[in-house]
Amino acid sequence: MFTGIVEELGAIISIDKTLAGTSMTILASAVMGDLKIGDSICVNGTCLTVVNKAEQNFSVEISPETLSVTTLGQLTAGAPLNLERAMKLNERLGGHLVVGHVDGIGTVRIRRQDGNAILFMIEAPPEILGHCIVKGSVTVDGISVTVNQVTDRGFSVSIIPHTAKVTTLGLKQVGDQVNLESDLIGKYVERLLQERGQLPAKPTPVIDKDFLQKRGLL
Repeated sequence: MFTGIVEELGAIISIDKTLAGTSMTILASAVMGDLKIGDSICVNGTCLTVVNKAEQNFSVEISPETLSVTTLGQLTAGAPLNLERAMKLNERLGGHLVVGHVDGIGTVRIRRQDGNAILFMIEAPPEILGHCIVKGSVTVDGISVTVNQVTDRGFSVSIIPHTAKVTTLGLKQVGDQVNLESDLIGKYVERLLQERGQLPAKPTPVIDKDFLQKRGLL
């Protein structure tokens, strides 16, 4: 479990892709202190497991399924990454409850300066928009941000100069893709209402060629 408060910007040292899977080695400093092999770490909004650790870097393994439903497969050596260690129960929850399970990929459609802030309009899948409410929370590349506006195609968020400086969101331009995670509480509420028959159940996905290709299984 995470909070969406990024601890530091890391950088990809190397990516090793084989038939067995993909591993990534990441340069970091702030998160290295008590990081251990087997720990969970949030990388651009994706919960991954530390499989190796050196003095100034650590490695994670990424499954084909994760590559197919996140933006991690688009990254190359040198790319910056938002990093956050798993939260401790005795610390303040500065953002919101984040599990690191990406629900979908969004696309930046508008970026503009708004006073001292940067406003982003992000196009998102319907299943994510269904959990977005004005002044609610959403996770963008592992960053907890507040929703300003919701439309039938996307939502807008504003980030302050500090967030732009210490996360990858300040580098995002129109056309860039981002990992999105809906608010956890909203998803549980939806599930409970479906079980009680107060909302229609989600349709069962059709396992066809297109479904398998999108997940890198063909």
